[in-house]
Amino acid sequence: MGAADVVPGVSGGTIAFITGIYEEFIASLSALNLSAVQLILKGQFRAFWNHINGTFLAVLFAGIFTSILSLASLLTYALEHYEIWVWSFFFGLVAASVWMVGKTVTRWNLGTILSLIGGTLIAYLITIAPATSGTTEPWYLVLCGALAICAMILPGISGSFILLLLGAYSTVLAAVADRDLLTIALIGVGAILGLLSFTKALKWIFNRYYDLTIALLSGFLLGSLNKLWPWKEVLTSFTKHAGTAKEEIVPLTVRNLPPDEHALAALAFAIAGAVVVLSLEWAGKRGE
Repeated sequence: MGAADVVPGVSGGTIAFITGIYEEFIASLSALNLSAVQLILKGQFRAFWNHINGTFLAVLFAGIFTSILSLASLLTYALEHYEIWVWSFFFGLVAASVWMVGKTVTRWNLGTILSLIGGTLIAYLITIAPATSGTTEPWYLVLCGALAICAMILPGISGSFILLLLGAYSTVLAAVADRDLLTIALIGVGAILGLLSFTKALKWIFNRYYDLTIALLSGFLLGSLNKLWPWKEVLTSFTKHAGTAKEEIVPLTVRNLPPDEHALAALAFAIAGAVVVLSLEWAGKRGE
């Protein structure tokens, strides 16, 4: 999940879904509620830990942060020098995930089909939406943090890309580079509020409309493939932060597959991504 969140356009929620921990992840986060606070105030720390599935969350977030710290530089280097291969790998990974997640729908009917189509359209429209200029007002930064964390939880939607569309991506990068603690705190407050509220809503929806929810999330994955297509055309660019010449490529659009020397390698990496997904599913079934 950490490695996926490092790559713009890829969601850690996608990895959670294909590894089979998504529902436990949502249920554990939604347990961070008033009852959990009351257990802490009463000094019942063991009960609190069990209530929130603490061991699961601790190990998971340790893995996420370790991956971000250890793989961020590697993935950044790979995106700069082997861009087509990296995007091909994630394209194959997400494409296979569409099938793998979709097949968990217990019953396909008109409702689930419409949910799939709706999710696909939403994700696709997000990938082609133009970026806004945004603002640095405190309320807006809190809102951006909340929306970005919600996107990171949803399969197929990238939190960093949402920040980009809201015009807050460069603001957040600059805040981290300049150690702007106020801006970081505002984004963090929004992330916490979004995390606690959205996971509860998502758990409620899962419990009552499981098939519709799975179909919708499958649509999110399918619609996000536009953003992951290896051959892209730069529409706009922006400077990461003052003092650097590095530019990030933002909204991207699909071009036809060119018959160049990268085509066969790109196909191989796409197949490798699909194989990873199928291998994870096979390992999960074997461990049951």
